Amino acid sequence: MSEPKLIAGGNHSDNRGELSFVNDFDFSDVSRFYIVSNSKEKPLRAWQGHRYDHKYFYCVNGSFKIFYVKVDNWEQPSSNLTVKCVELNQERSQVFYLPSGYANAILSLEEDSKLITFSKLKLEDTEGDYFRYDEKMWNINFDV
Repeated sequence: MSEPKLIAGGNHSDNRGELSFVNDFDFSDVSRFYIVSNSKEKPLRAWQGHRYDHKYFYCVNGSFKIFYVKVDNWEQPSSNLTVKCVELNQERSQVFYLPSGYANAILSLEEDSKLITFSKLKLEDTEGDYFRYDEKMWNINFDV
């Protein structure tokens, strides 16, 4: 997959409780994961990107907006690139796939929101593939 994509899942409830699933999410491309919980004082984590690593995002609790931009030049990217956005929340069981070549910004929309991020590359293989940019690098439309 070379384009960002939402992978739909679902929820099931019965007298035992609730089950959330994303059956079409294939873990064969994942080597590690981590959980993001932004602070109340700084709910925006921006901008970070990878030339080679790709990510999958799944909201476990609360809700998030994930802004993303296709980077044109890793050392000096254009500041006028088009920013797109997807919203994830615990009510809709979905995985968002962000391929390599993109930078992202993660905005918590509620307190105590938690986002699992799955990565293709092992941590030791990401050296030289982590790019950080100022949070004002690309204009984020918070109303998207």
